[in-house]
Order: sequence, then structure tokens, then C-alpha cells
Amino acid sequence: MGGKPLDRPESSINPSGGRPIRDKAQKPFLQLVGVTKMFGGIRALHRVDFQLEPMKIVSLIGPNGAGKTTLINAVTGVFPPEEGRICWEGSEIAGLPPHRIASLGIARTFQLEELFPSLPALENAMVGCHLRGMSGILATGFRAPWSRREERTLREEAHQNLEAVGLAQRASNPVSSLPLGERKLLGIARALGLRPKLLMLDEPAGGLAAHEIEKLTEMIHALVKKGLTVLVIEHNMSFVMSISEKVLVLDAGMKIAEGPPEAVQANPRVIKAYLGDEE
Repeated sequence: MGGKPLDRPESSINPSGGRPIRDKAQKPFLQLVGVTKMFGGIRALHRVDFQLEPMKIVSLIGPNGAGKTTLINAVTGVFPPEEGRICWEGSEIAGLPPHRIASLGIARTFQLEELFPSLPALENAMVGCHLRGMSGILATGFRAPWSRREERTLREEAHQNLEAVGLAQRASNPVSSLPLGERKLLGIARALGLRPKLLMLDEPAGGLAAHEIEKLTEMIHALVKKGLTVLVIEHNMSFVMSISEKVLVLDAGMKIAEGPPEAVQANPRVIKAYLGDEE
């Protein structure tokens, strides 16, 4: 990544323990105002308004093509919006590059985790930690003493992150030997290496068995108790309704509902979006 360190979030958590440190000033945590994103003539997001409170579990749902992943990409700087504002702790972040947004405390996972299959789980988890590292390529290559010390520190932190997601015993296992559920947990451990305040999970329960979803649920609740905020993007409705404090629904790029899980589940517009009009 080069020798210049990324800025560390002023308020972050250590998944291995410790009290969260958070600015108590009364300002929005994450706020989207009128966010619109176009791809050619296709409207992926249209004037989406959304506000996220700290230390909550919120889910983002919608039919295929509703704009869920586009919203994540807009927040993380992959595809900045053409219109609207994205504010993080009171500051505008729309238009910032992805690495800068990540350094502010926003991390994400992917539907298909982009892991290194031939490397051990621990080294994959270290990737997130390295994005905050101060060692440049030359320092690492020549094994400067201070670079070696940092490497040991990052390795210890990566191991703590593996422990936080229940994979400490898999640290030396190559990714190619891990089942799907453990690979998804490893993706979360890697994201934790950024010491995020907000973690966005893209389809974390997809393809998992019931016992793996139960393990995932317990892990998410544990992270929130330690100070993290979690935004879940998911199709598994039973998982969403059981874990969420609030649910946001997109359809054709527009927000059609927002509120407690029970209210959203009974909303006629949500039912229509998923099931279509009854004949």
C-alpha cells in the first residue's frame, strides 16, 4: 500500500475487549440525504434518505436489483452518487476515495469474499490490519526493525479478530480448506482489522446452514456490545427479522419503507415489492 499511513478513526473498538471510545457530540452517525446514482440511463438509487444511529443492528432489504449493493458502494466511495449528500459523523464524505472512507471507520464485506485461498486464515485477517500499517513496501522488504515490530503487533491483532469471530483455532488453516460459513466469518475478521465504527455486511447469511446462522447472529450481537454499528444487507428474511432493530427497504432504487421489523414485514408496499400484485 505504500509508506504513508492511513488516518486511524478517532473512535474505534478493539474486538478482543475494552470499552468503546466514542465522541458523544450530538451529530449524525451516518446520514444519506437525497442520494441518487445513475448507471447510464438506469436509475440505481433515487433520492434515498436514511439515517443510522450508533451501536445498532439495521438491515437493508429489497428484491434483486433494488439498489442495495449500490447503496453500499455509494457510502464506501466505490461509486459516488451524482446527487445528494452522504454525511459521516457530521462531515460530507461523498466523493472521497474508498481508502480514505475506510480510514474514517467504515468497513464492509462482500457477497463473495475476496480472500487469498492459498494463504492461512491468519494472513488473510492481517490484510485489513495492514491497511492501517505504517510500514512501506521498502521497509517491509528490507525487514527494518521497526517494521518487524509492527508486523508482530498486526499479527497479534489479526489473531484477536479471528478470536472475535470464532476462528482462532483455524488461524493456520489455508482458506481453501474452510467451509463457506467460516470463509464469511473470516471476511468479517479481515474487515475488523480496519478498526471500524460501522461494519456493513453484504449477504452474510447467504448459503449458510441454520447452525452457522446462529453462530453469525451471536457474533454480530457480541460486536455491537463492544461498540460496533452493523448494517446488514440480506435476503434471508427470518435472519433479518430476528436480528434487526430497524429495517430499511429499497425497491427499484427508492426507499419504500423503514421502521421496526414487525411493521416493515406487514407493510403493503413491501409485500407488493416481494410478491407482486395478487391476481
